[in-house]
Amino acid sequence: MHINEVGVLGAGNIGVGVVTDLVLHGVRAVVVDVSDEVLANARETILNNVRFAPMLSKSLPRLSKQEALGRMQFTTDIRDLSSCQFVIENVTENWQIKEAVYRQLELTMPPDICLGANTSCIAITRIASATRRPANVVGLHLMNPVHLKPTVEVIRGVHTSDRTIETLLGLFAQLDKEAIIVEDLPGFVSNRISHLFMNEAAFVLQDRVATASQIDAIFKKCFGHTMGPLETADLIGLDTVVRSLDVLYESYQDSKYRCCPLMRKLVHAGYLGRKAGRGFYEYPKE
Repeated sequence: MHINEVGVLGAGNIGVGVVTDLVLHGVRAVVVDVSDEVLANARETILNNVRFAPMLSKSLPRLSKQEALGRMQFTTDIRDLSSCQFVIENVTENWQIKEAVYRQLELTMPPDICLGANTSCIAITRIASATRRPANVVGLHLMNPVHLKPTVEVIRGVHTSDRTIETLLGLFAQLDKEAIIVEDLPGFVSNRISHLFMNEAAFVLQDRVATASQIDAIFKKCFGHTMGPLETADLIGLDTVVRSLDVLYESYQDSKYRCCPLMRKLVHAGYLGRKAGRGFYEYPKE
């Protein structure tokens, strides 16, 4: 099945990346969030992404502003998703919010439509339990910047059907993406490991073993990582990292996921990383 229209629920950092990717590949996106202000900011970020994408990847096309806008609809009404052939949900990593959203999607979307849960750590089987279509729910762990990442971690819940997996793989084929399909436990593969790196790096900084730049430099220069763990946390958003660590700690009751007090302190101070202009590092205002 060729997919022409995808619903994108949640227009934060990952959500705008998803829309950018869809628009660049000729798929119409219906973008839903809670306020017109959030949607207006998302619109400008997406247009900026589309403008610079061909400079960052030769495989991506040049689109005019008018072409890009013609492939997007922005709305605060979740019912506007009802015509979409697939939905990608990107709301905040909070179970109460996720559960309420999926209850709404259950009432809004035709019963055969598949729902892609973009989550960092919450189990896909748990998310699917908030619907009457658990076979149609599949997990995706998308990473920034979405339109420049060729591979996606895909999570099969207990009830996820082969048809749902095939539908998602068809969409990814349109987006020139590869899927690595894994099984469902909180945090999956990438975040069970990467959040340990980020959290322990914060403990090392808290213990004054090294500066933030020294910690990141070791990972970049000694291990060949593109970004260090503290830079990565700032890019993701420290509030998102803390929420994910809390989910992992609650899920496994394992002390290795206990969130570093320094990282939680930065979140309480409003120093959320790049999006706030300050986290482990300070960033120039855009």
